Amino acid sequence: MSPTGTYIISGLNDNTIQMWDATTGKGLMKLEGHSNYVRCVAFSPNGAQIVSGSDDKTVQIWNAAAGNEVVKIEGHSDHVWSVAFSPNGTQIVSGSHDKTVRIWDAATGNEVIKMHGHSDDIWSAVFSPNGTQIVSGSDDKTVRIWNATTGNEIPKMEGHSDNVWCVVFSPNGAQVVSGSHDKTVRIWDATTGNEVMRLQGHSDYVRSVAFSPDSARIVSGSDDKTVRIWNAATGNKVMKMQGYSKPVWSVAFSHDGAHVVSGSLDKTVQIWDATTGNTVRKMGGHIDWVQSVAFSPQTAHITQLTKQLGWVTSSISSPDAIDSGAVSIIGKDTY
Repeated sequence: MSPTGTYIISGLNDNTIQMWDATTGKGLMKLEGHSNYVRCVAFSPNGAQIVSGSDDKTVQIWNAAAGNEVVKIEGHSDHVWSVAFSPNGTQIVSGSHDKTVRIWDAATGNEVIKMHGHSDDIWSAVFSPNGTQIVSGSDDKTVRIWNATTGNEIPKMEGHSDNVWCVVFSPNGAQVVSGSHDKTVRIWDATTGNEVMRLQGHSDYVRSVAFSPDSARIVSGSDDKTVRIWNAATGNKVMKMQGYSKPVWSVAFSHDGAHVVSGSLDKTVQIWDATTGNTVRKMGGHIDWVQSVAFSPQTAHITQLTKQLGWVTSSISSPDAIDSGAVSIIGKDTY
């Protein structure tokens, strides 16, 4: 979703990117240029540009207003599975199955730094909140932090016994949390790379992790069909939320920390009270599994990436439920 919460973008299996109006659900434009599946998309911090990564091995930058391709970035030798802008919007980081993390100049598309170190596919790569570091997770079972200026590897975090599927910095930048196929969630010191604590409780792969806005809690989603909230200081499980019939592949806190949203392969999205763990609302109607979910910055919408339809948004400003094809708009007052 755009930083203002006005637009939604989706990377689709027809090699295109679709932009939607987040309020009406109307399709605004389709961006064409990739020659294979689009695996990841993101807005720039100011909403003026879009970056995408694809199985065609390219990263592309688009003008979000006009829909035209601004820069086509070539360099990766395998699928690109993760892209993100730096906090100031001047750079882009990408993670690829070619085992490299790369930083690109967002204005020119020139490669700034290529980071080697991972020995297997990279699934996730993101900037730190202040833009000085990058964290990446890989099938080589490691989490690595890189200096975003020099490209030097700072700490390498070893401890997971299986693929690392998801990584993210805490909002204060002091810690990193990772989720793995070894069924654990781990917290790492972002400065030293030391494991701070290991959160155990899931009985299957951990697919998604996120910090609360105040860095005090962590939420995780797993193939064991549960969503769990943990105390980030003690590692204690605060609550376990159940209600899915298939794996949970995406979780996120609302921007006020009051709610958690999760998406599952059972084709539903659920909103939970982050204090009680009670289900606040369950949203179905998807024709296939929900791959990714997120609250917009204003907590006015929930965005969901579905396998077949791309992004679906639920508005929480109107009490009415509106079926708008690929976009559903559902009111906050009723959840």
